[in-house]
Amino acid sequence: MASVETVDLNDSHLPHANAIEAFTIVLPTIKNEILKSRHHWDKHEPRMWSRASDISDDDLVNFDVNVDLVKIRSGSTSYGTVIFGKIRIPAIYDEEGQGFIHVRIHDPPNRGAEDVRFHSIFTDEGKSEDGQIVYWRAIQTADTPLEFFNE
Repeated sequence: MASVETVDLNDSHLPHANAIEAFTIVLPTIKNEILKSRHHWDKHEPRMWSRASDISDDDLVNFDVNVDLVKIRSGSTSYGTVIFGKIRIPAIYDEEGQGFIHVRIHDPPNRGAEDVRFHSIFTDEGKSEDGQIVYWRAIQTADTPLEFFNE
């Protein structure tokens, strides 16, 4: 299994055509998973998606990776490439600025882009020094670094 210790990610950069193609392949799944996550967290901890509380599901997933995939990072593993993407959510612009979702996808080796798979969406449960959760955040800010995550 990939981990922050075993995957050497490249620096965050603008997406190249191959990354846009990979995210386009899994775009329907990404949008579906965003809505599933939102509905799940709204039942258990609505603060996770609070920055989207005033927008519809349709508006939340109304983005285009050709325009809104703003940063990527990737790294090789023994079973392919993990790719992390920062996707702008155009409907979210609040006192924290623009809203972004961090998404992880996987591209297995030797097949081209057709076998790219969705992996996860970053949902951050920030903890204090004593281990208590002090914030919940699925929608990141422009300044939130695109880092490795396993969720």
